[in-house]
Amino acid sequence: MTPYPPAPRQDIVETIHGHRVADPYRWLEDADGDETKEWLATQDTLFHKAVDALPGRDVLRERLGELLGAGSVGSPVWRGERRFFTRRAADQEHPVLYTAGPDGTERVLIDPMALDPGGTTTLDGWQPDKEGRLLAYKISTGGDEESLLYIMDVATGERVEGPIDRVRYSSVAWLPGGEAYYYARRLPARDVPEGEEQYHRRVYLHKVGSEPDTDDVLIFGEGLDKTNYYGVGVSRDGRWLTISSSQGTAPRNDLWLADLSASSPEAPDLRAVQEGVDAGTGLHVGRDGRAYVFTDRDAPRSRLCVADPSDLSYDRWRDLIPEDPEAVLTDFAILDALDRPILLAGWTRHAISEITVHDLETGERVGTVPTPGLGSIGGIIERPEGGHEAWFGYTDNVTPSSVMRYDARTGETTLWASAPGTVSVPEIETRQITYTSRDGTEVRMLVASRPGLSGPRPTVLYGYGGFNVSLTPSYSASILAWVEAGGVYAVANLRGGSEEGEEWHRAGMREHKQNVFDDFHAAAEKLIADGLTTPARLAISGGSNGGLLVGAALTQRPDLYAAVVCSAPLLDMVRYEKFGLGQTWNDEYGTASDPEEFGWLIGYSPYHHVHPGTAYPAVLFTTFGSDTRVDPLHARKLCAALQHATASDAPILLRNEAEVGHAARSVSRSVDLMADTLTFMAARTGLTFGSSAEEAAVGAPRPAGQGRDFSR
Repeated sequence: MTPYPPAPRQDIVETIHGHRVADPYRWLEDADGDETKEWLATQDTLFHKAVDALPGRDVLRERLGELLGAGSVGSPVWRGERRFFTRRAADQEHPVLYTAGPDGTERVLIDPMALDPGGTTTLDGWQPDKEGRLLAYKISTGGDEESLLYIMDVATGERVEGPIDRVRYSSVAWLPGGEAYYYARRLPARDVPEGEEQYHRRVYLHKVGSEPDTDDVLIFGEGLDKTNYYGVGVSRDGRWLTISSSQGTAPRNDLWLADLSASSPEAPDLRAVQEGVDAGTGLHVGRDGRAYVFTDRDAPRSRLCVADPSDLSYDRWRDLIPEDPEAVLTDFAILDALDRPILLAGWTRHAISEITVHDLETGERVGTVPTPGLGSIGGIIERPEGGHEAWFGYTDNVTPSSVMRYDARTGETTLWASAPGTVSVPEIETRQITYTSRDGTEVRMLVASRPGLSGPRPTVLYGYGGFNVSLTPSYSASILAWVEAGGVYAVANLRGGSEEGEEWHRAGMREHKQNVFDDFHAAAEKLIADGLTTPARLAISGGSNGGLLVGAALTQRPDLYAAVVCSAPLLDMVRYEKFGLGQTWNDEYGTASDPEEFGWLIGYSPYHHVHPGTAYPAVLFTTFGSDTRVDPLHARKLCAALQHATASDAPILLRNEAEVGHAARSVSRSVDLMADTLTFMAARTGLTFGSSAEEAAVGAPRPAGQGRDFSR
């Protein structure tokens, strides 16, 4: 058995709502403690000793670099004839923000590597003003996501003002003329109780060039829930201000509208559109003066309504695009420079994207938008002033990010911009499999493999199952590299996600969370029953909420899996609210302060379901030192618990990485992380990277995106 670093077990037992709850590794919550630092250093040595020499690692790292060399491109955001977009070339570590004028000449606005050659600075968001003369953008460093807001003069590239701090997750809504904007900002730490520094947001009006700490005008948020997130928007003509508010990540929001022609921007007369309603609703006032209401109220798969912005009472909403019984409405765009103005509606049908065309006045369906294949569509973009064109992002399992252009006059879709790199991808086939979960619910799973292979194969099963997140087909270097080597890669569309609408989400949250784990176990059993793999050749992988998923999977069914990659996970569900952004998630999971909800949490909390003498599968935890969403303490505690308890020779390892956080990272760091996790799973499931015989048996690679069909 592997000798693990010493990890003293403390005799800490608390009685919570009548339950005795042990917490022997609470000392590992203190990242700055000498004992924790020593334990981490020893774990790091153990990790490198076990993983650095794994076969195929260098070959895999090179191949991952080639696949990621495809780069990326983002859809354009238009301001008149000026467009803004991101692109990452093969040799770039981060996407770069560009602008281009009417003559098409491109110019770099923000290159994160120019700001920080070390690669730890990321561009978190950006928003041009309504005229395209000024640009608001947010950057953060070291993965902490603590964004700083700046304003740039687009013509000169010079900073006009900034930084404004405490703007994490804030939207920016410009007033016409570019002299002022609405945004959300946390209160300063000195003004909030200790431990609540990540909360207490407010909406402010800021005039460009003024001092934010003294001159900003408080607009909204005083006295409301400390975990509230706020979204702000201003219509193109500057008349209508919308403010939305949601408690943490709750799948519902309150919504207000103000007519800025009848009240001042400094003191908008906000009228409630929706308050205290258990639904998610968004509002956009169009160029035609109608209010377009996107909502899942009485429509779990969402619908689009229209109303008069002067009277937005619920009984005055009229369905324009009704709820579909099978597809989930995700997006819309209006093209009104036509004899018959139209509306484009974006959908996902069982995780596959499509776009339909509708009469703008009546909502009647009049056609479809040709798409490149069975993949995923990004946001549908129109020009703010209207027109006959729309742009949307597209990707699938073999197509790197691209941008398509739809011309409503001709009904044609054409490739507008492709990822800049040239890369050959393996020939793969992807099938959607339907299987039955424990309670009889039908669940879908996308399964990718090389054509012509048979018999049980080394397999990765990936899932997320939470927060209304939909897992749809996309270009993934890790999936392609695994499949190219002869493995099978499966992505399960578990309850808790949005693949089948809000009811699907709610069937996997709070007291129903066990459904997600049951769906995952059933996916594994389906792969085995179909002869695609065996328990000895099956690895599972998940991150964040997906880390909770695989943590629960390995503690509930250790016999079913050979290897586990558990990344940035939540694992101690009794104390999760005390760290990171935990309190913003208690609507998704429940709160340990409530006796009934505590029962849900302790019922599956992975850290509390580790049993000594159990033969646990091989586990690799990956944590990120600057993660301010999910504290790495979760992985540290479960790692120590499993190392103490396991009766197996399979290794329990922890990979800890500094100066990165929960989300965006440089390409080279992504390659290193993927190489480590994939070779770990390969070693435990029998997959070999770089086998020329296997390559010859299943056919040569082909250019990325080859064979796209625009006639579908």
